[in-house]
Amino acid sequence: MPSKSQYFHIMKKWQGYFIFFFTLHIVLMFIKYLHTQHDFSIQGSEYQIRVVNGFTNNSSVPLVIWCTTQDGDIGGRALQEGDDYTWYTRLTLWTWAPTPTYSCTIKWDTTRKTFEAFLPHRDRVRCGSRKKCLWLVKEDGVYFSDDESDWVKDYLWIQ
Repeated sequence: MPSKSQYFHIMKKWQGYFIFFFTLHIVLMFIKYLHTQHDFSIQGSEYQIRVVNGFTNNSSVPLVIWCTTQDGDIGGRALQEGDDYTWYTRLTLWTWAPTPTYSCTIKWDTTRKTFEAFLPHRDRVRCGSRKKCLWLVKEDGVYFSDDESDWVKDYLWIQ
């Protein structure tokens, strides 16, 4: 029969095993949850940001777009009717990695508007499971969608 100190030592050993395997189980369940529900990967999630010229009658004057991030310019385009400007960004899981935010200025004729094309805290959920942040620029404002069928006006043109 083991002594009291031997019994205590055996119980501490099994308690340590239990805590280790319980913690491992919780971590694995969490990773599985993230993978199945939120498109989890070690590199993070890739998002598509797309801005489309949705004007119906601007054949002579293109819509000019120029976008920036906190690290500097990403560039711009002159968009005719139906043209788009598309880029991709990745949200990482690491806290030391920079969180990309994108701001775009659009100009048509004498009208100019700046809007936030991608804000991680806003668009992580808003851009949906497809990870698409779609913008449609029309004569009356800038519309958002994550599926190219349901558009919501987010910004008005300021004259």
